[in-house]
Amino acid sequence: MLLAIDVGNTNTLFAVHDGTDWVVQWRSATEARKTADDHAAWLWRLADMHGMDLGQINGCVISTVVPQAVFNFRNLARRYLNVEPMFIGDAKLKTGVEIRIHRPEQVGADRIVSALGAHVSYPGNLIVIDSGTATTFDIVAADGGFEGGIISPGINLSVSALHDAAAQLPRIAIQRPSQVIGQDTISAMQSGVFWGYIDLIDGLVRRIKAEYGKPMKVVATGGVASLFEGASETIDHYDPDILIAGLLEIYKRNK
Repeated sequence: MLLAIDVGNTNTLFAVHDGTDWVVQWRSATEARKTADDHAAWLWRLADMHGMDLGQINGCVISTVVPQAVFNFRNLARRYLNVEPMFIGDAKLKTGVEIRIHRPEQVGADRIVSALGAHVSYPGNLIVIDSGTATTFDIVAADGGFEGGIISPGINLSVSALHDAAAQLPRIAIQRPSQVIGQDTISAMQSGVFWGYIDLIDGLVRRIKAEYGKPMKVVATGGVASLFEGASETIDHYDPDILIAGLLEIYKRNK
C-alpha cells in the first residue's frame, strides 16, 4: 500500500492506494509546525474509523510547496510507517517530466506532479488548471514536457482581499449567483468574484491556445475547480485526482 501526501499552502491531502485503486483520501489544514507525532495521531484515528491498518503501508511519496514541513513529514514516514519517503524535487528522483522553460528550478513540485498526472490520464497537448491558493495554468506537451504557464491569485484570495481591504464589504461564500447583475452587496460581490473568475479562466485559455497554435485539451483540478463546472466554456475535463495520479506515477517510476 502507498501513502501519497500533497502538502499545499492551505490544505494537505493524504491518499492511500492499495495497488489497484485509491481507497481513501483525507485532508487537513496545512500547519508547518505540526510534528510527526501530530500527523500520526490524526492519521491513525482516521484509519481506525475506516477500519484500515496503516501498518500495511510500504511506500510513501510526498509533494510539498512548504519547505518547513519537510522535516516533520520525513519523520512521519520513517518513525511511524518504517519507510523512506520519496520527496518530489529530490535530485535522485526521476519524474520523467522534461521542463522546457528558462528557469526550470523555479517550477513548484505540485506543478510538475500535476503535469505528469494529466499527461498519463489524458493524451495530447494540455492546459492544466489547478485552482488552489493560487490558480495555475500549465502547458503540457503531447510528449509530457512542461512548457510554461501562468500563475494568478486563487479565487479564495480574491474573496479575502475584498473583505480585508474594504471595511464595509462582508466575507462571502463562493457560489454561482442566479444572475449577473447583483441586487445587493452580497450578490454583487458573488457575481464579481464568480463570473470574474470564469472570464479569467476562459480568457486566459483562449489566449494560450492562440499563442500555442496547436489543438489543446483543458483539464481542471484543485479544491475549488468543481465550482466552475457548467459555467466555464473552455474546460473539457474536471478531475480532482490529477495530482495524486502524478504522485502514483512517480512512485512507480522510482520504486
